Amino acid sequence: MAMIDIIFHYPPELLNLLVDTIPLLFRSKQDVLLFFKGAGVSSAVIVDIAAKLKADRNSVNKYEITRTVLARLNERGESSLRERREILKRVTEFEDYSTCWPEDQLKAKGLVSEIRRVIDVKDSFTRMNIERETELKRHQAEQMNKLEEMQRRKTQLSDLQRRLFSLFSESNSQKRGKDAEAILNELFAVNGISVREAFTLSGVEGEGIVEQIDGVVELDGSVYLAEMKWHKDPIGTPDVSQHLVRVFNRGYARGIFISASGYTEPAVTVCRDSLQKTVIVLCTLEEIVNVLEREGNFTDLLKAKIRAAIIDKNPLFTE
Repeated sequence: MAMIDIIFHYPPELLNLLVDTIPLLFRSKQDVLLFFKGAGVSSAVIVDIAAKLKADRNSVNKYEITRTVLARLNERGESSLRERREILKRVTEFEDYSTCWPEDQLKAKGLVSEIRRVIDVKDSFTRMNIERETELKRHQAEQMNKLEEMQRRKTQLSDLQRRLFSLFSESNSQKRGKDAEAILNELFAVNGISVREAFTLSGVEGEGIVEQIDGVVELDGSVYLAEMKWHKDPIGTPDVSQHLVRVFNRGYARGIFISASGYTEPAVTVCRDSLQKTVIVLCTLEEIVNVLEREGNFTDLLKAKIRAAIIDKNPLFTE
């Protein structure tokens, strides 16, 4: 039977039951003292009682002995926890009622049974309180983890925003490309989008084209070939067509195109026509900046664009 974890004292109801029960379990006063000694009660607790019995056996009865010993154990608090547990254990496991006076046996059995019931009830409440406290602590830990995660994400987004803004003043196209590559990888990762193939700088420098960045990401079970270009002018048909060819050559892949300078109307039309074959969404760097400024979720933006591409056949959906 599980024992209650009573750290500082027996509750009054249980104390009174023990005082009524223990004297009935033994015929003599000396047997009651031996019971307490067997439960580990130190001599210091019972030495004066033993001396009184030796001097005058009629000076104290079994009930007085029991109440005095239990009261002293209660007063000792946590230091007597082991002894109090052992007393409870021995009483609740009591089976040989031949040690009782015959006329006390039935009453003793009934009281032992009642002690077992009280312990079970109190132990149930104890377990419920422990479970409730455990659940509360778990909930508090979860809330703390969520707050910490929100703070981490806020810090990451703030850092990405700062680094992205710095790219607009970067004159070295190769450095800008490498930095944009790292920012895109982190942006997708922070928003829970699996980066299957990291963004890498793969373009060449030349008139009009500053840099080209490609990568493969996975969102809701679909694979997207993503490309970013940082042009001086809006992205035209040749650039989106080249990306579409890459997408079509990847089987069931879909496409994401990110432009730092917007798109021409013919480029949007080509992508709209391509929606008959696969999903292609067009995004601008300005939209990413806006998401970072409001500490939003880039995944939500992409999902809204994907829905618009599928349902409305609009590859350039803007919120």
